[in-house]
Amino acid sequence: MVSKKGIDFIKSINDFCNNKEKLLEKIPEETNQDYGYIPYERPLQKYLNYGVINLDKPPGPTSHEVVAWIKKIIGIQRAGHGGTLELLP
Repeated sequence: MVSKKGIDFIKSINDFCNNKEKLLEKIPEETNQDYGYIPYERPLQKYLNYGVINLDKPPGPTSHEVVAWIKKIIGIQRAGHGGTLELLP
């Protein structure tokens, strides 16, 4: 039962965070797997296709260069970057 796994996952996160609030499940329902994954069951390819890499770029290489390196290392075709602009001297 997918919803049981989901509730167990939420409880494990609550335990890890020392959150003592109780969950209330009014009506046990089956969860449709077409609408996502339990995080620890999500396929790696989904993380690569839809994930975000938070990277603190060192001085030197441009953001464009770093994105090109990441695309090559991970083996993906599409990637981009965002963040603050570098100050020019």
